[in-house]
Amino acid sequence: MHSPAPLPTPYSSALKAAGRILPGLALCAGISALAFALEHLEAVATGRAWLEALVLAILIGTAIRTVWTPSELWRPGIAFSAKMVLEIAIALLGASLNVAMIIAAGPALLVGIAAVVSVALVSSFLLGRALGLPKRMATLVACGNSICGNSAIAAVAPVIGADGKDVAASIAFTAVLGVLVVLGLPLLVPLLSLSETQYGVLAGLTVYAVPQVLAATAPVAAASVQIGTLVKLVRVLMLGPVVLALSILGHRLREDQGEGGKHGAMPASRRVAVNKLVPWFIIAFLGMAALRSHGLVPEVALAPIAKTATVLTIISMAALGLGVDVRVVARAGGRVTAAVTLSLVALTAVSLGLILLLGIS
Repeated sequence: MHSPAPLPTPYSSALKAAGRILPGLALCAGISALAFALEHLEAVATGRAWLEALVLAILIGTAIRTVWTPSELWRPGIAFSAKMVLEIAIALLGASLNVAMIIAAGPALLVGIAAVVSVALVSSFLLGRALGLPKRMATLVACGNSICGNSAIAAVAPVIGADGKDVAASIAFTAVLGVLVVLGLPLLVPLLSLSETQYGVLAGLTVYAVPQVLAATAPVAAASVQIGTLVKLVRVLMLGPVVLALSILGHRLREDQGEGGKHGAMPASRRVAVNKLVPWFIIAFLGMAALRSHGLVPEVALAPIAKTATVLTIISMAALGLGVDVRVVARAGGRVTAAVTLSLVALTAVSLGLILLLGIS
Protein backbone atom coordinates (compact mmCIF):
# COMPACT_ATOMS: atom_id res chain seq x y z
CA MET A 1 0.00 0.00 0.00
CA HIS A 2 1.42 3.31 -1.07
CA SER A 3 1.82 6.06 1.51
CA PRO A 4 0.16 9.35 0.62
CA ALA A 5 2.34 11.77 -1.26
CA PRO A 6 3.61 14.66 0.87
CA LEU A 7 2.02 18.02 0.36
CA PRO A 8 3.94 20.42 -1.87
CA THR A 9 6.25 22.73 0.02
CA PRO A 10 4.10 25.88 -0.40
CA TYR A 11 1.10 24.11 1.09
CA SER A 12 3.04 22.60 3.97
CA SER A 13 4.61 25.99 4.71
CA ALA A 14 1.20 27.66 4.67
CA LEU A 15 -0.26 25.04 7.00
CA LYS A 16 2.69 25.42 9.36
CA ALA A 17 2.29 29.20 9.41
CA ALA A 18 -1.46 28.86 10.01
CA GLY A 19 -0.79 26.47 12.88
CA ARG A 20 1.52 28.98 14.53
CA ILE A 21 -1.00 31.81 14.16
CA LEU A 22 -4.13 29.93 15.22
CA PRO A 23 -3.69 29.84 19.05
CA GLY A 24 -3.11 33.58 19.44
CA LEU A 25 -5.76 34.46 16.87
CA ALA A 26 -8.26 32.24 18.70
CA LEU A 27 -7.36 33.94 21.99
CA CYS A 28 -8.01 37.40 20.49
CA ALA A 29 -11.26 36.16 18.95
CA GLY A 30 -12.33 34.76 22.33
CA ILE A 31 -11.62 38.09 24.06
CA SER A 32 -13.61 39.83 21.33
CA ALA A 33 -16.55 37.47 21.86
CA LEU A 34 -16.43 38.24 25.58
CA ALA A 35 -16.35 41.97 24.79
CA PHE A 36 -19.44 41.63 22.57
CA ALA A 37 -21.22 39.68 25.31
CA LEU A 38 -20.41 42.30 27.95
CA GLU A 39 -21.57 45.09 25.64
CA HIS A 40 -24.87 43.25 25.17
CA LEU A 41 -25.26 42.75 28.94
CA GLU A 42 -24.64 46.48 29.47
CA ALA A 43 -27.36 47.33 26.97
CA VAL A 44 -29.81 44.90 28.59
CA ALA A 45 -29.06 46.07 32.15
CA THR A 46 -28.86 49.86 31.62
CA GLY A 47 -30.56 50.51 28.30
CA ARG A 48 -27.33 51.43 26.51
CA ALA A 49 -23.75 50.22 26.14
CA TRP A 50 -21.63 52.68 28.10
CA LEU A 51 -18.44 50.88 27.08
CA GLU A 52 -18.34 49.67 23.47
CA ALA A 53 -16.95 46.24 22.56
CA LEU A 54 -13.93 48.02 21.04
CA VAL A 55 -12.98 49.54 24.38
CA LEU A 56 -13.92 46.44 26.36
CA ALA A 57 -11.63 44.30 24.18
CA ILE A 58 -8.70 46.61 24.97
CA LEU A 59 -9.47 46.58 28.70
CA ILE A 60 -9.86 42.80 28.86
CA GLY A 61 -6.68 42.26 26.87
CA THR A 62 -4.75 44.70 29.07
CA ALA A 63 -6.06 43.06 32.25
CA ILE A 64 -4.96 39.64 31.00
CA ARG A 65 -1.53 40.97 30.01
CA THR A 66 -1.05 42.49 33.44
CA VAL A 67 -1.29 39.09 35.16
CA TRP A 68 0.01 36.84 32.37
CA THR A 69 2.77 37.14 29.78
CA PRO A 70 1.92 35.21 26.60
CA SER A 71 4.42 32.48 25.72
CA GLU A 72 5.77 31.75 22.25
CA LEU A 73 2.72 29.58 21.57
CA TRP A 74 0.46 32.65 21.59
CA ARG A 75 2.69 35.44 20.28
CA PRO A 76 2.54 34.82 16.49
CA GLY A 77 -1.27 34.87 16.49
CA ILE A 78 -1.42 37.95 18.72
CA ALA A 79 1.05 39.75 16.45
CA PHE A 80 -0.95 38.67 13.38
CA SER A 81 -4.15 39.98 14.95
CA ALA A 82 -2.56 43.27 15.94
CA LYS A 83 -1.10 43.88 12.48
CA MET A 84 -2.60 41.99 9.54
CA VAL A 85 -6.15 41.62 10.89
CA LEU A 86 -6.13 45.29 11.73
CA GLU A 87 -4.77 46.35 8.35
CA ILE A 88 -7.48 44.35 6.55
CA ALA A 89 -10.11 46.04 8.76
CA ILE A 90 -8.77 49.49 7.90
CA ALA A 91 -8.75 48.68 4.18
CA LEU A 92 -12.38 47.55 4.37
CA LEU A 93 -13.31 50.69 6.26
CA GLY A 94 -12.57 52.68 3.11
CA ALA A 95 -15.86 51.42 1.65
CA SER A 96 -17.76 53.35 4.32
CA LEU A 97 -15.90 56.63 3.84
CA ASN A 98 -18.14 59.54 3.00
CA VAL A 99 -16.35 61.23 0.10
CA ALA A 100 -18.65 64.24 0.38
CA MET A 101 -17.20 64.81 3.86
CA ILE A 102 -13.68 64.89 2.40
CA ILE A 103 -14.74 67.46 -0.19
CA ALA A 104 -16.52 69.49 2.47
CA ALA A 105 -13.40 69.48 4.65
CA GLY A 106 -11.65 71.58 2.03
CA PRO A 107 -7.96 72.53 1.70
CA ALA A 108 -8.00 74.64 4.88
CA LEU A 109 -8.35 71.55 7.08
CA LEU A 110 -5.64 69.69 5.17
CA VAL A 111 -3.23 72.61 5.53
CA GLY A 112 -4.24 72.91 9.19
CA ILE A 113 -3.41 69.24 9.82
CA ALA A 114 0.05 69.71 8.34
CA ALA A 115 0.53 72.81 10.50
CA VAL A 116 -0.56 70.97 13.67
CA VAL A 117 1.87 68.13 12.97
CA SER A 118 4.71 70.60 12.36
CA VAL A 119 4.01 72.58 15.54
CA ALA A 120 3.59 69.39 17.57
CA LEU A 121 6.88 67.98 16.28
CA VAL A 122 8.84 71.10 17.23
CA SER A 123 7.16 71.61 20.61
CA SER A 124 7.48 67.92 21.58
CA PHE A 125 11.16 67.88 20.64
CA LEU A 126 11.84 71.07 22.61
CA LEU A 127 9.95 69.71 25.63
CA GLY A 128 12.00 66.54 25.53
CA ARG A 129 15.26 68.45 25.32
CA ALA A 130 14.20 70.81 28.13
CA LEU A 131 13.59 67.73 30.30
CA GLY A 132 17.06 66.43 29.55
CA LEU A 133 16.30 63.74 26.97
CA PRO A 134 19.00 62.99 24.39
CA LYS A 135 18.31 64.35 20.91
CA ARG A 136 17.49 60.95 19.47
CA MET A 137 15.08 60.02 22.25
CA ALA A 138 13.43 63.43 22.03
CA THR A 139 13.06 62.94 18.27
CA LEU A 140 11.43 59.52 18.69
CA VAL A 141 8.98 60.86 21.27
CA ALA A 142 8.13 63.85 19.06
CA CYS A 143 7.53 61.72 15.96
CA GLY A 144 5.56 59.08 17.85
CA ASN A 145 3.27 61.65 19.47
CA SER A 146 2.86 63.94 16.49
CA ILE A 147 2.40 61.51 13.61
CA CYS A 148 1.44 57.89 14.14
CA GLY A 149 2.91 56.27 17.23
CA ASN A 150 4.77 52.99 16.69
CA SER A 151 4.84 53.29 12.91
CA ALA A 152 6.55 56.68 13.06
CA ILE A 153 9.03 55.48 15.67
CA ALA A 154 9.86 52.39 13.60
CA ALA A 155 10.33 54.44 10.43
CA VAL A 156 12.40 57.19 12.05
CA ALA A 157 14.64 54.98 14.22
CA PRO A 158 16.95 53.66 11.46
CA VAL A 159 17.17 57.09 9.84
CA ILE A 160 18.61 58.68 12.97
CA GLY A 161 20.46 55.59 14.23
CA ALA A 162 18.38 55.45 17.43
CA ASP A 163 19.46 53.36 20.40
CA GLY A 164 17.49 50.12 20.74
CA LYS A 165 16.54 50.86 24.35
CA ASP A 166 15.22 54.28 23.39
CA VAL A 167 13.10 52.71 20.65
CA ALA A 168 11.71 50.10 23.05
CA ALA A 169 10.86 52.72 25.69
CA SER A 170 9.18 54.98 23.11
CA ILE A 171 7.07 52.17 21.70
CA ALA A 172 6.10 50.98 25.18
CA PHE A 173 4.87 54.45 26.10
CA THR A 174 2.97 54.70 22.84
CA ALA A 175 1.15 51.47 23.67
CA VAL A 176 0.25 52.46 27.24
CA LEU A 177 -0.65 56.10 26.64
CA GLY A 178 -2.42 55.20 23.41
CA VAL A 179 -4.88 53.08 25.37
CA LEU A 180 -5.33 55.81 28.00
CA VAL A 181 -6.06 58.38 25.27
CA VAL A 182 -8.62 56.05 23.64
CA LEU A 183 -10.40 55.62 26.96
CA GLY A 184 -10.19 59.24 28.12
CA LEU A 185 -10.67 61.32 24.98
CA PRO A 186 -14.45 60.72 24.64
CA LEU A 187 -14.86 62.39 28.05
CA LEU A 188 -13.97 65.69 26.37
CA VAL A 189 -17.18 65.59 24.30
CA PRO A 190 -19.48 66.60 27.20
CA LEU A 191 -16.79 68.59 29.01
CA LEU A 192 -16.08 70.86 26.00
CA SER A 193 -19.48 70.50 24.31
CA LEU A 194 -17.85 69.17 21.15
CA SER A 195 -19.94 68.31 18.10
CA GLU A 196 -19.51 64.97 16.33
CA THR A 197 -17.39 66.62 13.63
CA GLN A 198 -15.26 68.57 16.09
CA TYR A 199 -14.58 65.45 18.12
CA GLY A 200 -13.69 63.49 14.98
CA VAL A 201 -11.13 66.13 14.02
CA LEU A 202 -9.73 66.19 17.58
CA ALA A 203 -9.41 62.40 17.69
CA GLY A 204 -7.77 62.28 14.28
CA LEU A 205 -5.23 64.90 15.34
CA THR A 206 -4.34 63.48 18.76
CA VAL A 207 -4.78 59.70 18.82
CA TYR A 208 -1.63 57.76 17.95
CA ALA A 209 -2.72 55.07 15.50
CA VAL A 210 -5.49 54.56 12.94
CA PRO A 211 -7.11 51.65 14.85
CA GLN A 212 -7.06 53.66 18.05
CA VAL A 213 -8.93 56.43 16.22
CA LEU A 214 -11.63 53.88 15.47
CA ALA A 215 -11.77 52.84 19.12
CA ALA A 216 -11.88 56.45 20.33
CA THR A 217 -14.56 57.64 17.90
CA ALA A 218 -16.89 54.63 17.54
CA PRO A 219 -18.56 55.21 20.96
CA VAL A 220 -19.42 58.79 19.89
CA ALA A 221 -20.82 58.71 16.34
CA ALA A 222 -20.32 57.32 12.84
CA ALA A 223 -19.57 60.85 11.59
CA SER A 224 -16.77 61.10 14.16
CA VAL A 225 -15.32 57.81 12.88
CA GLN A 226 -15.30 59.03 9.29
CA ILE A 227 -13.79 62.48 9.82
CA GLY A 228 -11.40 61.13 12.48
CA THR A 229 -10.11 58.45 10.10
CA LEU A 230 -9.68 61.01 7.31
CA VAL A 231 -7.72 63.40 9.53
CA LYS A 232 -5.59 60.56 10.89
CA LEU A 233 -4.70 59.31 7.42
CA VAL A 234 -3.54 62.80 6.44
CA ARG A 235 -1.35 62.78 9.57
CA VAL A 236 0.10 59.41 8.59
CA LEU A 237 0.97 60.72 5.14
CA MET A 238 3.08 63.40 6.87
CA LEU A 239 5.50 60.64 7.84
CA GLY A 240 7.13 60.65 4.41
CA PRO A 241 8.22 64.30 4.40
CA VAL A 242 9.31 64.07 8.05
CA VAL A 243 11.50 61.01 7.45
CA LEU A 244 12.99 62.68 4.37
CA ALA A 245 13.80 65.80 6.40
CA LEU A 246 15.36 63.76 9.20
CA SER A 247 17.46 61.81 6.72
CA ILE A 248 18.88 65.12 5.50
CA LEU A 249 19.41 66.51 9.01
CA GLY A 250 20.31 63.17 10.63
CA HIS A 251 24.00 63.97 11.06
CA ARG A 252 23.10 66.50 13.76
CA LEU A 253 21.34 63.81 15.80
CA ARG A 254 24.56 61.80 15.99
CA GLU A 255 26.20 64.44 18.17
CA ASP A 256 24.82 62.92 21.39
CA GLN A 257 26.31 59.46 20.82
CA GLY A 258 29.09 60.03 18.35
CA GLU A 259 29.25 58.78 14.77
CA GLY A 260 29.39 55.14 15.81
CA GLY A 261 26.63 55.36 18.41
CA LYS A 262 26.31 53.46 21.66
CA HIS A 263 26.12 49.71 21.95
CA GLY A 264 22.76 48.58 20.67
CA ALA A 265 22.20 51.61 18.49
CA MET A 266 20.62 51.01 15.11
CA PRO A 267 22.84 51.84 12.14
CA ALA A 268 21.83 55.17 10.68
CA SER A 269 20.33 54.85 7.22
CA ARG A 270 19.11 57.33 4.66
CA ARG A 271 16.94 54.75 2.92
CA VAL A 272 13.53 53.78 4.23
CA ALA A 273 11.28 51.24 2.57
CA VAL A 274 8.37 52.82 0.71
CA ASN A 275 5.89 50.60 2.56
CA LYS A 276 6.97 52.24 5.82
CA LEU A 277 6.10 55.66 4.45
CA VAL A 278 2.80 54.69 2.82
CA PRO A 279 1.61 51.31 4.17
CA TRP A 280 -0.39 49.07 1.82
CA PHE A 281 -3.54 49.33 3.91
CA ILE A 282 -3.70 53.10 3.48
CA ILE A 283 -3.50 52.67 -0.29
CA ALA A 284 -6.20 49.96 -0.04
CA PHE A 285 -8.33 52.23 2.16
CA LEU A 286 -8.16 55.03 -0.40
CA GLY A 287 -8.80 52.54 -3.21
CA MET A 288 -11.95 51.24 -1.48
CA ALA A 289 -13.10 54.83 -0.95
CA ALA A 290 -12.56 55.55 -4.65
CA LEU A 291 -14.54 52.44 -5.64
CA ARG A 292 -17.36 53.50 -3.32
CA SER A 293 -17.39 57.04 -4.71
CA HIS A 294 -17.72 55.69 -8.28
CA GLY A 295 -20.57 53.36 -7.34
CA LEU A 296 -18.50 50.22 -7.86
CA VAL A 297 -19.28 48.84 -4.40
CA PRO A 298 -22.87 47.49 -4.39
CA GLU A 299 -25.11 49.08 -1.76
CA VAL A 300 -26.13 45.63 -0.55
CA ALA A 301 -22.48 44.87 0.27
CA LEU A 302 -21.86 47.98 2.39
CA ALA A 303 -23.44 46.74 5.62
CA PRO A 304 -21.65 43.33 5.58
CA ILE A 305 -18.33 45.04 4.77
CA ALA A 306 -18.82 47.49 7.65
CA LYS A 307 -19.74 44.67 10.05
CA THR A 308 -16.71 42.63 9.01
CA ALA A 309 -14.45 45.65 9.49
CA THR A 310 -15.92 46.18 12.98
CA VAL A 311 -15.39 42.56 14.04
CA LEU A 312 -11.83 42.50 12.70
CA THR A 313 -11.07 45.79 14.43
CA ILE A 314 -12.29 44.46 17.78
CA ILE A 315 -10.13 41.35 17.38
CA SER A 316 -7.16 43.62 16.75
CA MET A 317 -8.08 45.72 19.80
CA ALA A 318 -7.89 42.57 21.91
CA ALA A 319 -4.41 41.98 20.51
CA LEU A 320 -3.50 45.59 21.26
CA GLY A 321 -4.55 45.10 24.87
CA LEU A 322 -2.52 41.89 25.12
CA GLY A 323 0.53 43.86 24.02
CA VAL A 324 0.20 46.52 26.72
CA ASP A 325 2.20 46.10 29.90
CA VAL A 326 1.26 48.98 32.20
CA ARG A 327 4.32 48.29 34.31
CA VAL A 328 6.61 49.74 31.64
CA VAL A 329 5.60 53.24 32.72
CA ALA A 330 7.15 52.72 36.14
CA ARG A 331 10.36 51.38 34.61
CA ALA A 332 10.86 54.03 31.93
CA GLY A 333 11.70 56.93 34.21
CA GLY A 334 10.19 60.26 35.14
CA ARG A 335 11.75 62.34 32.37
CA VAL A 336 10.39 60.14 29.59
CA THR A 337 6.99 60.02 31.28
CA ALA A 338 6.88 63.79 31.60
CA ALA A 339 8.09 64.39 28.03
CA VAL A 340 5.52 62.07 26.46
CA THR A 341 2.65 63.31 28.63
CA LEU A 342 3.39 67.02 28.20
CA SER A 343 3.85 66.69 24.46
CA LEU A 344 0.48 64.92 24.26
CA VAL A 345 -1.13 67.78 26.22
CA ALA A 346 0.52 70.28 23.85
CA LEU A 347 -0.78 68.36 20.82
CA THR A 348 -4.31 68.37 22.24
CA ALA A 349 -4.16 72.12 22.90
CA VAL A 350 -2.88 72.88 19.39
CA SER A 351 -5.58 70.63 17.90
CA LEU A 352 -8.34 72.39 19.80
CA GLY A 353 -6.89 75.70 18.65
CA LEU A 354 -7.10 74.57 15.01
CA ILE A 355 -10.74 73.53 15.45
CA LEU A 356 -11.57 77.00 16.82
CA LEU A 357 -9.47 78.80 14.20
CA LEU A 358 -11.17 77.03 11.28
CA GLY A 359 -14.61 77.43 12.83
CA ILE A 360 -15.33 73.69 12.55
CA SER A 361 -18.80 73.02 13.92
